[in-house]
Amino acid sequence: MEKFRLVKIFLLIILIFIPNSIYGAEQIDPIKVNWSFKGLTGKFDRSSLQRGYQVYTEVCSSCHSMQYLSYRNLGEPGGPEFSEVEVKAIAASIEIEDGPDSQGEMFLRPGRPSDKFKSPYPNVNASIAANGGAYPPDMSVLVKARPGGSDYIYSVLVGYEEPPAGMVLDDGVYYNKYMIGNKIKMSAPLIDGIVEYSDGTEATVDQMARDVTTFLSWAAEPELEERHRTGVKVIIYLILLTVLVYLSMKKIWSRIDPEV
Repeated sequence: MEKFRLVKIFLLIILIFIPNSIYGAEQIDPIKVNWSFKGLTGKFDRSSLQRGYQVYTEVCSSCHSMQYLSYRNLGEPGGPEFSEVEVKAIAASIEIEDGPDSQGEMFLRPGRPSDKFKSPYPNVNASIAANGGAYPPDMSVLVKARPGGSDYIYSVLVGYEEPPAGMVLDDGVYYNKYMIGNKIKMSAPLIDGIVEYSDGTEATVDQMARDVTTFLSWAAEPELEERHRTGVKVIIYLILLTVLVYLSMKKIWSRIDPEV
């Protein structure tokens, strides 16, 4: 029994350290992107946020929900900053189920800014059934939930390729060089020109991937800019405090006779 136990442990160690290439999958690190919102003083690009919302609405929202966002968030400082009129128009374009009414019936009404983003499916089981058994994750905090964050999301969106020679994929499975295992059950969501940007920007796959990733990064951390501003203030305060403490201590010690 002891011999079999040692063999099992040995095989487990081998499986853990076997390189991905043995399985026919090559793990590639995400592309490093110089995002405008990274760093101590980073800020979101407003135009990119608005374009990213357009990509989410026209492409991603048919499968992916954003249950932690309300339409009013689109007009708040630090985000896409749509005008109040635009936010109301965006919300009103969505039909929201509400009720029950006085007759005990549910009914549809135009959305309000206070409403949460409408989910494309009534429940999780419906979303799984509609996507061939694969659950399309909620995108509200997707950037925070994935190792690599914004870089990983962007890389997956631009990482679709034809599979290497010899790799056989099941129906409904696609090759993506940045996915763990290089397999994904979502077809490439972006193709050149799939959306027509209202600001005239050319809608290439790379541009749309950058814009929607920027939007998802804001959705995952809508208070990022405020946090950065607070961080800068704290650093300045600590520097000033350090200088004052140093000068005070220097003055105090200057009164002490070194010969005492």
